Amino acid sequence: MTDGYELDLDGDRLREECGVFGIYGHDDAATLTALGLHALQHRGQEAAGIVSFDGQRFQTERRLGLVGDHFTNDKVINRLQGRVALGHVRYSTTGETILRNVQPLYAELAAGGLAVAHNGNITNGLTLRRQLIAQGAICQSTSDTEAILHLVARSQKTKIVDRFIDALRSLEGAYALVALTNKKLIGARDPLGIRPLILGELNGAYILCSETCALDIIGAKFVREVENGEVVVISDEGVESLRPFPRQPARPCIFEYIYFSRPDSMLGGLSIYEVRKAMGRQLALESPVEADVVVPIPDSGVPAALGFAQETGIPFELGIIRNHYVGRTFIEPTQTIRSLGVKLKHNANRAVVEGKRVVLLDDSIVRGTTSIKIVRMMYEAGAKEVHMRISSPPIAHPDFYGIDTPEQNSLLAATHTLEQMRDYIGVASLAFLSVDGIYRAVGLPGRDNVRPQFTDHCFTGDYPTPLTDLVGEHGKQTLSLFAEAG
Repeated sequence: MTDGYELDLDGDRLREECGVFGIYGHDDAATLTALGLHALQHRGQEAAGIVSFDGQRFQTERRLGLVGDHFTNDKVINRLQGRVALGHVRYSTTGETILRNVQPLYAELAAGGLAVAHNGNITNGLTLRRQLIAQGAICQSTSDTEAILHLVARSQKTKIVDRFIDALRSLEGAYALVALTNKKLIGARDPLGIRPLILGELNGAYILCSETCALDIIGAKFVREVENGEVVVISDEGVESLRPFPRQPARPCIFEYIYFSRPDSMLGGLSIYEVRKAMGRQLALESPVEADVVVPIPDSGVPAALGFAQETGIPFELGIIRNHYVGRTFIEPTQTIRSLGVKLKHNANRAVVEGKRVVLLDDSIVRGTTSIKIVRMMYEAGAKEVHMRISSPPIAHPDFYGIDTPEQNSLLAATHTLEQMRDYIGVASLAFLSVDGIYRAVGLPGRDNVRPQFTDHCFTGDYPTPLTDLVGEHGKQTLSLFAEAG
């Protein structure tokens, strides 16, 4: 039996916060946006929203829950008229999941209507918000994205694009922003390019989105990635590229390759799927083990497990089966149900693991609580030995750029040695991919041989931007009702 109501392998995962999708110049803009958001659903499952403009007025539909729960309804889509639309899927890290926090956020400004969708986290968002409120601003949400609307509204510039850029100059941290006006779709990526943003095209209509898989679902063509520090302006005149910030080397988030992006997406010219397999192969070279079967922890551990199995010659098997058809509120978790240890979402495949030396492959360990349950499940299914291999380095530092991580003292690797982690989880052996191994998996010689080319602070503690809103030892985050990531 497992502790708790069900074995939910998603409960101890890192979580991304948002996905964005905007399209300019298509008769089915809202429908295509809903499809794009469906492809980006893995980036946020708590809420979704779409704003469109029909040439006269803006329409907004925002809902709590999944895209498919609301935006497959013809009545909803028919209310979103126009040839331009902007959408967002959301996962929050602090504060309540309430409708007023659902993006895109929309406001009527002196220059006209403006909708903004944001992926990332503004690390001086709380400071900006306090300053704005002290100056008389009235805030309707608890999202740092709302500060951007206020900054645009208060800019003394004349043109909306200049006002938008003026607002960006006040921001610190990580952001991929898409904004919709009555004449333009505007995309912006932070100066380090920490969060991703893609430019696509479909029959003359241009698209801005978080991942290439959102282009694939609607048959759109990949054009290029929006560069770090770039602002892209899409209008009836086409696509204009602006570079308002001094150029500097990009440092995209390494977790897009490890976990967040869908395996069928491309990023930085690389296949996410192939990079994850390469991480598994590199892990096998660094930390081999004698075993009978390689078992991925579904679903994110699958590509790395394939690479590990291919490199070692150990058979790959699906030793954990996931039920993809279980809703979030299938049954009330009463004490009676908890005592049964019901495994609604995942179960061991006894025929694969019984009597075997099992290598479990996962992409990361956060608190370690889920790992304990998985290992116990393997032993209960008859595994002879259980080893664990992790296709990323130990997460010893919290994130402040758009990933939901616990405070540092809740991260297992921050408070335990490797041997202590092994004993805590209950495995015969435990090994992580090295930081250099991550770099080698993407075709680089290793972190020590090149400048840091990724935002890898969760492993190294090397935060690439100021953390203005953070106080205390190890950058402990200031939690407040008025500080919520986008």
